[in-house]
Amino acid sequence: MLREHWTAVDGRYRRSEVSAFVGTGPTVWARAAEEVLSWKVKTESGFAVESRGRVSPGQRVTVTARPCGVPVVEPVEVTDVVREADRVGFSYRTLPGHPVDGEEAFILCRHGEDVHLYVRSLTRPASQQPWRLLFPALLVAQRIVRRRYLRSLPASTPRTSKPPHQNWKARQRRADVAPVHALKQPPSTRHRIRGLLQ
Repeated sequence: MLREHWTAVDGRYRRSEVSAFVGTGPTVWARAAEEVLSWKVKTESGFAVESRGRVSPGQRVTVTARPCGVPVVEPVEVTDVVREADRVGFSYRTLPGHPVDGEEAFILCRHGEDVHLYVRSLTRPASQQPWRLLFPALLVAQRIVRRRYLRSLPASTPRTSKPPHQNWKARQRRADVAPVHALKQPPSTRHRIRGLLQ
C-alpha cells in the first residue's frame, strides 16, 4: 500500500504530495483506474498527450501545455506502472527539453470502499534556458496544475489529509515497501521511481 509518510531522499529536488477523494464503490474504482492508466489526469487538466493509449514502462510521450495559448512541449518517459488489487498508477520522468527536471506519479488507492487519488512529484530547475531562469514562475504554475489534477476525475474532492482507516498503520507495517532510491542515479535506471509509487 501507499506509505503513510513519503520522504524524498535528495534535497536538491522539491517534494510535493497532494491527494483527493474520488468516490466509493467498485464501479468508481474500475472507472477511475482505467482513466488514470489512460492519461486522463493529464488530458482533463488541460494537457494534450501524444498517445492516449494505456501507459506502459519505457513509453516516451510528448505532452503539450498551452498557457495563454502558447504551446509548451514536455517530453516524458514512463518509468514504472503498478496494477494491483487496491493500487494502480504510473510514474514518469522528464526528458531533455522539458521545462523542469524531475518525476511525477499518479496513484489511485482503494481503502475499503473509498477511492483516493495521490499526486506526487520531485522537481528541480531544468539545465537549459530559458526554463532555468523561469523556474520560480514554473513553481507557481505547478501549484495551479496540481489543483487541476485533483479535479480531473469526476466527483473528486481535494483533500490534504490522509484518509481515515482503522488499520492504516497496521497495513503499512505489513506492506512490502521498497525504499526511495537516490535521484542522482543515471536516468536509464527505473529503480528511483519506485519511491514515488510505493
